[in-house]
Amino acid sequence: MATARGPAYLLTLGRWRRGLGIATQSRALAALVPGVSQVDNQSDFLGKRSHRRHPGILQLSRVRLPQVLVDAVQLLLLESSMPNMEKHVQALTNYLWSRHLPVEPEELQRRAVHLEKKFLENADSCQMEKLCGEVLHALRRTTYHWQELSYSEGLSLVYMAARLDGGFAAVSRAFHEIQARLPEFQPQTLMDFGSGTGSVTWAAHSTWGQSLREYMCVDSSAAMLELAEKLLKGGSGSGMPYVPGVFFRQFLPVSPKVQFDVVVSAFSLSELPSKANRTDVVQTLWRKTGHFLILVENGTKAGHSLLMDARDLVLNGKEKSPLDPRPGFVFAPCPHELPCPQLTASKPLACSFSQAYHPIPFSWNKKPKEEKFSMVIFARGSPEEANRWPRITQPVLKRPRHVHCHLCCPDGHMQHAVITARRHGRDLYRCARVSSWGDRLPVITPSELPPSPAQDPPES
Repeated sequence: MATARGPAYLLTLGRWRRGLGIATQSRALAALVPGVSQVDNQSDFLGKRSHRRHPGILQLSRVRLPQVLVDAVQLLLLESSMPNMEKHVQALTNYLWSRHLPVEPEELQRRAVHLEKKFLENADSCQMEKLCGEVLHALRRTTYHWQELSYSEGLSLVYMAARLDGGFAAVSRAFHEIQARLPEFQPQTLMDFGSGTGSVTWAAHSTWGQSLREYMCVDSSAAMLELAEKLLKGGSGSGMPYVPGVFFRQFLPVSPKVQFDVVVSAFSLSELPSKANRTDVVQTLWRKTGHFLILVENGTKAGHSLLMDARDLVLNGKEKSPLDPRPGFVFAPCPHELPCPQLTASKPLACSFSQAYHPIPFSWNKKPKEEKFSMVIFARGSPEEANRWPRITQPVLKRPRHVHCHLCCPDGHMQHAVITARRHGRDLYRCARVSSWGDRLPVITPSELPPSPAQDPPES
């Protein structure tokens, strides 16, 4: 597969020699091939763990919803007696997955001017009066007609059946990224923008239930909020909620003094009607962020492009929170703050990941599934606080005695690395062979290597 051009990161351990019981690293390969990297031994990357558990492993095993949540969903659908639920679920799933962003007024104006010039080239005086009608007809035929979804009680139930389990899986994978890399992080407060049926709350409780004491769920749909509250109470309107400390509201908190340890927006930015709305929301969410801001969207070009716009907004924004002036950096998945190489490639691709999960066991929904999603996680602080290891951006291809890895590297370029034990060393080869799509390889670049010890000049 063609990748973006740039300095290659040939990942290598070199070959190790053992003499007199002391391991020394061979520099022969480094002398032959420029731009050599090696496994990050400075941080004792393996410790006492096997290669199969190297610290770059981030893949989460197949996710399963809490049984109490599954029971509540099945009870609510049984009580609703909605006909043709399977048909409604499939239709909504297809619609949400194929949805594009709304066309901005500036883009619509540009298209209209282009069509007008095109028609004028072939028009005569008697056709001029029809020009306006032809332009409008062409715009209607070629422009995506975005419509805002209004979630009634019925549509909220369909959304719950269609997206609760997949959304739970994607957000669980995002939370796992933080938990695996920073096990000492124990958030106490969380805000979920566009909370819908509450999948973020359930995933956060499964990940940090011991420390979280407040969940703020924000959604403009009263029907969604009511449904989410019923799910927390086992499918009924009364009783004690399964997750304590959950609060519901229809608008974002306006006070600049209110911050949350974790702020999440999952599959919600794409529901906003314009880029200006998305800009305002992302800026507000970042101001509300104490430690981590997590944005998740569909793993499509539209979803990825939307997240990259938000990424630029946070990284280039001059606006600082009155409570936390620390700048932000990309914690995941990017190992850099440079432009996304997936978007600048000759054939742009969506940077997406996949999470396996067990769906809610309906009659039409029994086989294990995969949720394909895009995400970006921002953190307060400095990029130096995080290990910048390359990210595996496609499924790893394992072949006899070699492994194909497509990597997003810290220099902002993509690399297709073919890793072998003979050329790159046993440690890196074994780490690559057990890694998966979405994992990181614990390697560093030549610029990150410690300086070689100075040698005494030869005696005369």
